[in-house]
Amino acid sequence: MSSSLKLADRRKNRVRYKLGKRKNDLPRLSVFRSGRHIYAQIINDKDGKTIASASSLDQEIITKIKKGSTVESALEVGKLIAQRSKSIGVKTVVFDRGGYKYHGRVKALANAAREGGLIF
Repeated sequence: MSSSLKLADRRKNRVRYKLGKRKNDLPRLSVFRSGRHIYAQIINDKDGKTIASASSLDQEIITKIKKGSTVESALEVGKLIAQRSKSIGVKTVVFDRGGYKYHGRVKALANAAREGGLIF
């Protein structure tokens, strides 16, 4: 494995370790961003199951945006994940940025999810 991948794994594990110490059995809002798209999942770690998910590839979002790699697409994904979590009754989560800096698309998704009603 290349050294950059090892460093990325270390960052991701460090973030998850810190979340595990303070999360009090809350579901986790996990973010993954690639070069072309952004994805968000609400995961119940107790059962190991995904409760809700949204991405820039969803039909509701792909018609509104031109590219999935923009801050605007992250805003839409944040709004959609908040809406889907409300519909299943999840209001409070912990935010897992997945080793990415809290900046740009990750920050936009988090702010949109907060505006949509998620608490973290």
